[in-house]
Amino acid sequence: MGKITLILGGARSGKSSHALKLAEESKKPVTFIATAQAYDDEMTTRIQKHKTERPAYWETLELPLNITPSVSQIKSDVVILDCVTLWVTNLLMQFVKDDFADEALFMKTTQTETEALLEAIQTSQQEWLIVSNEVGLGLVPPYQMGRVYRDGLGWANQRLAQAADKVILMVAGIPMPVKG
Repeated sequence: MGKITLILGGARSGKSSHALKLAEESKKPVTFIATAQAYDDEMTTRIQKHKTERPAYWETLELPLNITPSVSQIKSDVVILDCVTLWVTNLLMQFVKDDFADEALFMKTTQTETEALLEAIQTSQQEWLIVSNEVGLGLVPPYQMGRVYRDGLGWANQRLAQAADKVILMVAGIPMPVKG
């Protein structure tokens, strides 16, 4: 049965760095699942920077969507999923038209995809380090799409935290154990 450590925090709180550190300390083979998509030069630069921060011998899967079908193919002992924040963004963008999100379809898809991912993880043998942003501590977004996104990511984070063996909240680079 797969084990889950959920690593939450705000922007630039050290979430990804902590996940990389835990994976390296395990001394086990690692697969890195990247969910980011490069839609502009800035994101392309960020993705390249992240690639240089992890060992070249780690397997990398670029999966902005459809993560679950790949889980059974992963052979490494440790899997980093970085990050749920961008994965949920990618789910949301399927249901946006004219800056308005179809909340019902997005929430249903987010719930279905999250449950499918958890089921796949639970039937795996890997240790999963799952990175996500905690977006519930900030202001309520002043636009519909932002509110829908915040609610969907908040739901996914809650579900992942329920299923996780450990939950760590990163604050200014300091890991604060929340569960486990």
